[in-house]
Amino acid sequence: MGVTRFFGSQVGGQTVINYAYTDLPSRLLMWDIYYFFYYSWALPWILMPVATGDDWPNSDDLDELAWTWRNAFSIGVHAVLVVLQMLFLLCLPFVVVFPIWVAAMGLTMFFTLNWALCLLLNGPSIEYHSDPDYAPALPEHAHEQWIFLNGVAVGDHWMRNNLNRLALTFKRPILGIHNRTSGIIFDVVECLIQRNLTYATSDVRMAYRIVKEKLYEPELSRVVFILHSQGGIIGGLVLDWLLQELPQDLLSKLEVYTFGNAANHFNNPHRHVISQALVQDDPLAALTTTTTETTQENPIASAMLPQAPDEPVQARGLPQGDIKRNRNTSKYGGVLSRAPSLRKTTSSLSSTRTSTAACDRALGHVEHYAHTTDFVALWGVLHFCTSQTAQRIIPRFIGRLFARASDRGGHQFCQHYLNGMFPLERDPDTGRLVGCAEENEFMESEIQAGFEGTAGQHAREAFEISWLGAGGFGSGDVPAEVGVQGVPGRKSKRGVKVKELSRLWMYRNGMSPPDVQPWLGLEREVVRT
Repeated sequence: MGVTRFFGSQVGGQTVINYAYTDLPSRLLMWDIYYFFYYSWALPWILMPVATGDDWPNSDDLDELAWTWRNAFSIGVHAVLVVLQMLFLLCLPFVVVFPIWVAAMGLTMFFTLNWALCLLLNGPSIEYHSDPDYAPALPEHAHEQWIFLNGVAVGDHWMRNNLNRLALTFKRPILGIHNRTSGIIFDVVECLIQRNLTYATSDVRMAYRIVKEKLYEPELSRVVFILHSQGGIIGGLVLDWLLQELPQDLLSKLEVYTFGNAANHFNNPHRHVISQALVQDDPLAALTTTTTETTQENPIASAMLPQAPDEPVQARGLPQGDIKRNRNTSKYGGVLSRAPSLRKTTSSLSSTRTSTAACDRALGHVEHYAHTTDFVALWGVLHFCTSQTAQRIIPRFIGRLFARASDRGGHQFCQHYLNGMFPLERDPDTGRLVGCAEENEFMESEIQAGFEGTAGQHAREAFEISWLGAGGFGSGDVPAEVGVQGVPGRKSKRGVKVKELSRLWMYRNGMSPPDVQPWLGLEREVVRT
């Protein structure tokens, strides 16, 4: 069955650290090269295991390594590209000994050949859609938009398979943003450029435009963004831009789930400093303290005149006297001050948002799934998200992490991650794949909390917060009969299972989490903004 370790999301804070995405690109590149060789033992697990027998969960022809002609063709073209690109890199230093016109002609011929071979893999479009046969559009999901961004070496064929596999698992149409391949080696070079220079390649710009447009669509109240491998790097850069530009109520519609994430950072800040401070220093108070914001909109901008500021917004849920008695309020930023309001000259529209400090994040939810034998995950999310230190200077990688140690751990999206964590169920009569299996080893396994003692007690959210935020049950506490290995005081008859913390699991087979954001409404049983 394997072991699954759970790491609560980092809290964040005011520190500016070394070995973060804000550091010098040369330093980041040096560390990336060092850790490439440090984790090189796991390189074979990018493709392994290859087993596809009856005793192994599989998605038939949707798997990347299934024995099909289309897969064999894709692998063959990639093999040719690997050989050509390796020879190119080995010969590149000797270009200087040739005349300029000879070197220019040789480079032109090579890049033309590389481009032509990649045309055999890549399709004509950036946007793809899952086949309706796997998941037709349903009215109850009309307020949702699911988006997938692929990783390294994925061409047209594998992109369509990834989308159909997701559609079959979650019973929703999936929009795909194609991160086109230039060959495995050149794709890895692109990863280094994106990670270390935070450079927005064309894939980043296209993904940003599409996600932003979906967040602005008023009929959508939930945008689910699924990322794999290099898609985690691209998605992380997209989130950086969105966090800089978009209004908070639009960002709150976004949920992000990653698999084998290759990024070196992931951002999702708290919306208020008091929420961040409570999550760090008083998790129980963070579960019961709520912030309420009321926004009034005046449609006549010309009649807007400044007037006295509104009353400060107080943190509610605990007596204010307790906060002052037990903590220094200056550390929490005091009250949440409001900007001066605008005088009303006509009837206005108003909206109210209320949330607990524990869930007071810019993005709705962020979860990461990784295999501990996956080289890309070791080089990315597992390296940055699980770093331990005696001070609050760990690299920024926000989001809850499920790290699975299993003999089924590899890097391929369908073959390894979805088959191992969200395996499919077959019709007993026809043998056809019909949807996500309701029980599997990964979801039924008990988690081990990534407890770090005094080194991480302020750096990560408390387990109770993870239970509340990821499960969506709203209980705010783990039932008394449930324990967590690695968390003091949690001794009981059974432990917490992965499925009790995984929010993505609650979307399987067309289902949805029970929570509805308080700033959204229901119209004919459909969630609307």
